[in-house]
Amino acid sequence: MKALGQHLILELYGCSADTLSSVADVQDAMIKGATAAGATIIDSIFHHFKPYGVSGVVVIAESHFAIHTWPEHNFASVDLFTCGETTRPWEAFKVVKKLFKATHFSVMKLERGLLPKAPAKRRPARKAAAR
Repeated sequence: MKALGQHLILELYGCSADTLSSVADVQDAMIKGATAAGATIIDSIFHHFKPYGVSGVVVIAESHFAIHTWPEHNFASVDLFTCGETTRPWEAFKVVKKLFKATHFSVMKLERGLLPKAPAKRRPARKAAAR
């Protein structure tokens, strides 16, 4: 089976509360991660919650990177979903982990869109019979 994409689900613990509270720092880390992965950045949007926490997404041509932070728990939940064979989500993981100063983490890797190795052949459409 061949996967259309890789999805890394990161749980980052012991992170810097100051970094996780800053929209600018969170967005910067996610964009640097996307760049390190070799992804093509399309757009990004991030939001600061009151009293604390940041959520955001970096839309990439190869899929998306998303994050939710809980600075009060020094915790961030990050999704790194990439499609294609040229992006390197593990490089994004290294960058994000470092910039958030995570002391420990867990990573779950999912293979998304598992398809047979050889693409299925499509049948040509039938032409309507003349009446």
